[in-house]
Amino acid sequence: MTGAPVSKSTTAITLSARSGWKLETVNPVRSFKARGTELVTSQLAEQGRNAVVCASAGNLGQALAWSGSRRGLDVTVVASGRAPVAKLDRIRALGAELELVDGDFELARERAVRIAHERGIRLPEDSLDIETCEGAATIGLELAGKESPFDAVLIALGGGAMATGVGYVLKTLVPGAEVICVQPLGAPALTRSWRERRVITTESTDTIADGVAGRFPIPEVLDDLLAVADDAVLVRESSIITGMQLLLEHTGLVVEPSAALGIAAILEDRDRFDGRHVVTVICGGNVDLDAYHRWVRR
Repeated sequence: MTGAPVSKSTTAITLSARSGWKLETVNPVRSFKARGTELVTSQLAEQGRNAVVCASAGNLGQALAWSGSRRGLDVTVVASGRAPVAKLDRIRALGAELELVDGDFELARERAVRIAHERGIRLPEDSLDIETCEGAATIGLELAGKESPFDAVLIALGGGAMATGVGYVLKTLVPGAEVICVQPLGAPALTRSWRERRVITTESTDTIADGVAGRFPIPEVLDDLLAVADDAVLVRESSIITGMQLLLEHTGLVVEPSAALGIAAILEDRDRFDGRHVVTVICGGNVDLDAYHRWVRR
């Protein structure tokens, strides 16, 4: 899971089970999101609540549908009609009521807020609600508990739950490890906000990494990120695709673009990571296969 040094050579970047990645795709929802939704839905069940709603780019909705159905909750997921069909189909298959909006995630979030108010039900907001961050933080606990050393961890940056959750744990338990967040150039809002220490929004996004394509950073999340992140970098689409290709070729893993952001960061700055013990979190594997084949066969 951790430990092997990174080589400058693209073909020699080691991607094996011992060489620096934390796999979060081999589970019922194929992403890390259920770590947080298990906390949310267990609390709701204990409180005798029977329904929950969320806005999702795809993975959170799947996780909430899976966790909620196990506890008898009625789950509503609001998503963009532009989200990958594979993610939307999985949300439906896992038993959630799916409502689509004609717009991006930010419009889906606005609709979810209205539904929560109208129905009087819980709206867990990814990265803002503490449970989503605490769930992601367990990844940091697992990394910190490993004997293999590492001196840097690369984390995909979307809403910020994984970066802040893992970051807080590592800064406490592995304070020498550098926490580096990675976003696409086409969805830079939270990275730009971190760099300028104030919330910066964008009018649009343009990236294949749909899972991290937010435009409006949450102020409280930015405060947490400023406390735990050592750096935030932006990577090109071509590097994300190469990262996906490397993960397929060297490990047999089919991943969504967001999961390859850490590999993309290594490819774009090999001198920085040369010889270091680097971990990257492979955070999701929910991808439209037709689109995936187009990307990796370029």
